[in-house]
Amino acid sequence: MTVTLSDTARQYLVAFEDVTGAAARDCVVDEDHDRVIVLVAVGDMGQAIGPGGQNVDRAEERIGKDVKLVEDADTAEDFVANALAPAAVYNVTISENDDTVAYAEVAEEDAGVAIGSEGKNIDAARTLAERHFDVDDVQLT
Repeated sequence: MTVTLSDTARQYLVAFEDVTGAAARDCVVDEDHDRVIVLVAVGDMGQAIGPGGQNVDRAEERIGKDVKLVEDADTAEDFVANALAPAAVYNVTISENDDTVAYAEVAEEDAGVAIGSEGKNIDAARTLAERHFDVDDVQLT
């Protein structure tokens, strides 16, 4: 699947990689929530965060926006679970009828975390899942 980045997203991606040393696979500029969502390569999340969060903090300073990190995954199920983190996701089921929908089973006490204020976390999961796995929707169960 081909992901197209805007010029701004490319600039943010390069700045993020330069500051953190972590490999990033995608960058989405979320204008609605004044933040950048960075898809980090599998195994690079620790490098992206850095000791005490210093790498991601430095990236936020350089970019001038909040940065949400999501770790890439090989399957759509694992990808959706990662996108909803730090919410505890017990299981993700992909249903392929007319539309492809990911149903994420989230701990009841973590439903608010998975959704995020103004729906920003679940919107990020939906955007990334569509871009990388052709998933049309993400719903919580």
